[in-house]
Amino acid sequence: MNQKADKDHTSEKRDHSVFEADIEGQAMNLQYLKRIAGWVGPHKRLAMVSIILVVLASALAVLMPVLLSRVVVDGILMDSPNSLLPDFGLFQLNQWVQQFTGFSEIAAACIVYGSFTLICHTLYHLHRVSLARVVLFSLRDMRQDLFAHMELRPSSFYDRVAIGRVMTRITNDVQALIELLMGLGALIGQFVPFFIALFVMFAINAELTLHLLGAIPAFIIATYFFRQATRKVYRLIRNTVSQLNQNLQENLSGMQVVQLSNRETLNLQVYQGINDGNRKHEFHAVTLESAYGATMDNMVNLALAVIIWVGGGAALQETISLGSVILFTYFIDMFIQPIRVLGHQYNILFRAMASAERIFQALDWDESVEEPSHPKKMLIERINGHLEFKNLTFGYESGQPVLHDVSFEIAAGEKLAVVGPTGSGKSTLIRLLGRFYNFQRGTIFLDGTDLLDIHSRDIRQRIGVVMQDFHIFSGSILENITLGNPNISDKDGIKAAHAVNADTFINSLPEGFQTQLVERGQNLSQGQRQLLAFARVLAANPEILILDEATASIDTETEQLIQNALKIIMKGRTSILIAHRLKTIQEADRILVLKNGKVKEIGTHEELIANKDVYYTLSQLQFQDVTSKDRKSLS
Repeated sequence: MNQKADKDHTSEKRDHSVFEADIEGQAMNLQYLKRIAGWVGPHKRLAMVSIILVVLASALAVLMPVLLSRVVVDGILMDSPNSLLPDFGLFQLNQWVQQFTGFSEIAAACIVYGSFTLICHTLYHLHRVSLARVVLFSLRDMRQDLFAHMELRPSSFYDRVAIGRVMTRITNDVQALIELLMGLGALIGQFVPFFIALFVMFAINAELTLHLLGAIPAFIIATYFFRQATRKVYRLIRNTVSQLNQNLQENLSGMQVVQLSNRETLNLQVYQGINDGNRKHEFHAVTLESAYGATMDNMVNLALAVIIWVGGGAALQETISLGSVILFTYFIDMFIQPIRVLGHQYNILFRAMASAERIFQALDWDESVEEPSHPKKMLIERINGHLEFKNLTFGYESGQPVLHDVSFEIAAGEKLAVVGPTGSGKSTLIRLLGRFYNFQRGTIFLDGTDLLDIHSRDIRQRIGVVMQDFHIFSGSILENITLGNPNISDKDGIKAAHAVNADTFINSLPEGFQTQLVERGQNLSQGQRQLLAFARVLAANPEILILDEATASIDTETEQLIQNALKIIMKGRTSILIAHRLKTIQEADRILVLKNGKVKEIGTHEELIANKDVYYTLSQLQFQDVTSKDRKSLS
């Protein structure tokens, strides 16, 4: 039982414009972070190892200045260790090293400090490496899931959404999440020593610690206002960079038109205007960052002055040791650096939230071609290929049908040509047969089985399509014929190329079938690319063959090469031919004439010529170069 039952599948309104809208500066969304954590989950053990490593490294980073201040300054240089102040066992460690090595106290302290430094930096390195592995593995999985999801979106989706917008989600937006997760790891690396240092400082002198904590709100406020300003500037920078890229792409891709129109000077002026705007925003950002850095440095110096003033006075009154004052000066950087890093991550965070929204917007987009809940399996090795279109109505937009109540049959092994003026629905029939769209009313039967009861994947395995615009993938010629299909051997691919006379030009190439094709196969002529298309279809050995304007861009000499091959390809296969060339049409068993989405005529070439209706007019015009006046005469 089919799943359609006259339901208008396209009546559901979908706002595809959301893929075109720019999303900027989204607020913190914990739901997004939770979903991102789902990709981190499989790598949580490595993530825990990274966290443990940073905690250990941070503890050593705090103990190193404690060693210098309490052990070296108070204990060795001043010879006045205060047993009431915590040293975290460093005095005993230094004494043990001194006894073990026989070195002096200061030399032993140098050994301990050097060992701490080496171990600390090693742990930080391992933390960063493990964190990077977690992030990259997680977002690799996200990118693969996103790619797999977008591969399953139907043609109706890509009819309405720019490919560049989809590519941005898979590339740039995932990259923004990499920056976010690495930044969160950096924050952990900064805030762990912050809290450990805070604990140590309170243990040594709570009053001086509170004086230092009093300066932190000033740092946070300064960071907040600077980041608010830079956030606006960086948004303008991203916009101008996007405009530069768009302008560059338009001009380079249309360079022939630019040069033919003598627009080089004008286009350069436009590009210079955008580029100058980008320079101004970039300079503004540099100015703000420079001012922020200078402000933070001055505030650090003020905090240092407070420590020297308050701590130095306490040291003179011997209520605090000199080493403790020195320790506090070391900890200033551990207090301020997390705020600086947090300020840097501020803009990254909001950009990442916008990227996360775009990514999940794509992942949650469920538009698809409807598949049967219990599909019928096409278990036989070869199907007959009998097709029946019954009362078929379809429109790409709701309420705007392209096909109106179309009905006709194609016998197994028959060659049917489909002709008609531009926009009559010829190519639409092929797209529906390949199940690229949900159709509103009517049915297509394949060997008596409703097409909607068969999974689209099984249908497409039985259909071979050759279009005028043949897509070339990166790789060798042979790989473009076999397409990595495990059921097609290299021998089958070569045999198919020979059958369509493609091996003639292939063998003349330096590397033959292993010749690497550049982007879109630009190192081949249009005719050579079409010959590869025929070889690709023949190698797949489908039961139904569709030629959609397949020879429209081929010169007469190349077309002659493939005429005999076409007879071999179509032999024993149900074939649908959409073409403008009279010679191709005449070789069909029957001809279907479409006009305004309706079946106007169907019959042999001789029968339709005798009718002297639409087909007769088209044949008089040789199926090409139809002027507006001629088209009006058909209505």
